[in-house]
Amino acid sequence: MRIMAIDYGDAHTGVAVSDLTGLLAGHTETVHTWRKEELLRRLGEIIGEYGVTELVLGYPLNMDGTVGPRAEKAEAFAKDLEAAFSLPVRLWDERRTTVDAHNILQAAGKNAKKRKKTVDAVAAALMLEGYLDFRRSGGPS
Repeated sequence: MRIMAIDYGDAHTGVAVSDLTGLLAGHTETVHTWRKEELLRRLGEIIGEYGVTELVLGYPLNMDGTVGPRAEKAEAFAKDLEAAFSLPVRLWDERRTTVDAHNILQAAGKNAKKRKKTVDAVAAALMLEGYLDFRRSGGPS
């Protein structure tokens, strides 16, 4: 079973796919497009290539836990994903993942330009690892 995490953005979307065991984050990439059709096409290619069976979509709640415009956009995109791929989509609280991803890349010595190219993929990997940890600790699978 492979799970794919998606850090959906306006122009850059991070993707991370688990290994076959569903225990570790494996493949990561950033899809650079603002066109939803092009993004869905690439996500479909990744789903097919890796045999993905479940999608985890970043749910950018406000820091106080309320739903704002970005979270509403994620809810709408979750429906697009379900319609396009007929796979279960779980919304996953992604507060602070992008901040954490920037900090990880900065600590690794990546300058701002290099961080911009990979931060979304790192954020998706952090989301995926959080979700996989949740599943291992007895959360719903």
